[in-house]
Amino acid sequence: MRKFRSGHCAAAAALTLSLAGCTSAPDEPAAALPSRLQDQSIIWHDCRTGAADEVGDRLAAAGAQCGEFRAPLNYADPAGQTITIAVARRAATDSAHRLGTLLVQTGGPGPSRDGVTMILDGPDGGHPAPALAQRYDLVGMDPRFFGASSPLECGWPTGTYLGLAQSAPTSRADFDRGVGTARELAGRCAPNRALLPHASTRNVARDTDLLRILLGEQKMSYLGWSWSTYLGAVYMQMFGDHVDRVVLDSALDPRAPGPDLTRDTAPADAAALADWARWAADRDAEFGLGTTEDAVLSTVDDIVRMAATDPITLGAHTITADLIPGLLLTVDDSAASYAELSRQVRALRDGTEPTPAMADKLALYTDTSTVPEFGFSATVANQCADRPARPIEAYFTDIQNHRDTEPLFGPLARHLTPCAVWPATPAEPATEIGNRIPALLVGATGDPVAPVAGQRAMRQALSGSRSIALAGAFRHGVYLFDAAGCVDVAVEQYLLNGALPAEDATCQRDPS
Repeated sequence: MRKFRSGHCAAAAALTLSLAGCTSAPDEPAAALPSRLQDQSIIWHDCRTGAADEVGDRLAAAGAQCGEFRAPLNYADPAGQTITIAVARRAATDSAHRLGTLLVQTGGPGPSRDGVTMILDGPDGGHPAPALAQRYDLVGMDPRFFGASSPLECGWPTGTYLGLAQSAPTSRADFDRGVGTARELAGRCAPNRALLPHASTRNVARDTDLLRILLGEQKMSYLGWSWSTYLGAVYMQMFGDHVDRVVLDSALDPRAPGPDLTRDTAPADAAALADWARWAADRDAEFGLGTTEDAVLSTVDDIVRMAATDPITLGAHTITADLIPGLLLTVDDSAASYAELSRQVRALRDGTEPTPAMADKLALYTDTSTVPEFGFSATVANQCADRPARPIEAYFTDIQNHRDTEPLFGPLARHLTPCAVWPATPAEPATEIGNRIPALLVGATGDPVAPVAGQRAMRQALSGSRSIALAGAFRHGVYLFDAAGCVDVAVEQYLLNGALPAEDATCQRDPS
């Protein structure tokens, strides 16, 4: 699953935070919403909802409180149907030096109330940012239709969805089966067709600004990873007058979110796999996959050819050729992650029992249950509402045109989603990003999910921003997730002092 979740350079002279050149939409909630929405109060309460509420437990332990507010389903009809948006907040501990509110959105799209605890406790394998918790009220919001925010669930069986989302069609027959699966999944969402056009990132940005109003803030700061970088950029474009300090980590190409989000990621996926192959080759005595990068990649090619002839059996699991690329995706270049991938590739080559982590992953492909926590249908609804899909045949042509240059990951990256046969169309065009609002962009040069070309496109669109690129890192998510003091310093200098770097920079990881 290609979404970033948790569990996903010295700063120079300060620049002013002038909003000159920013663009704001004319439909800001403060000017358009009825008083019943503008004047509502968020009633803060204990975040725990029951014995099995892990998110609520973590938030409560962190000293956060939770609340809800009502937002229009359709902002073009502000007096009409409303939905519930769930949020969490923890007050700054240094109230005398409070800087305001920092909205922390963790990516996905997916539930983000846990952004509060990510700052306080650190993500899995990462580190916390206590200085931010001292100076800011930390706020996390579940985007509309995710988590506790009027969840949208179409009842998609886990294995059915993954069979499409993680499939790399090897033939026309494979592709046509995928179209059939897409129709089945889209049909399950048809009863929700009145909601679907309003699942867009533009509407999440409107919800965000309504939250700002209800918090009593004239301006709000923002920290987001992955998909949340797009949300942050859309918010900046629509509500630039209400932006304070913005950090976007692992930024997506602002033109990419929608049905074709992954279309241009195959080269970055292949480069990340090559980085793993170099790592594995240096440890051939341990993993036995080859003594050079080319030898390790040749082992991968042998596995693909083997699966194309006969499906691979690992214990109780059968793996067909179209599933191999999805099993080779990486989002983390740590030694632990690369070692696990090496063991999984060895199991594929030798036909042995899968590793426990691999067995858990493979079990999802045959899981007939619906798991609301995954948010699959809400994720696709967001993509379908952001931009229209291309005609079905265009996807197959696209795959065929790139088979020679993207033989492994191209069919996976370019495959269609249920948006191609969706029962609703976007209610409005996507936001065109282009302004001079100051922001800090950070990311890894080898990011396989947010390729560096897309990061640069976001930097160009946000022409008042500065960027810090972590060189030689093949991972998704840098700040708090990686040992990169140069990034940490730049982010915290900016959020705490308003000091953007004087110019774009490239920096290195801390020595291990």
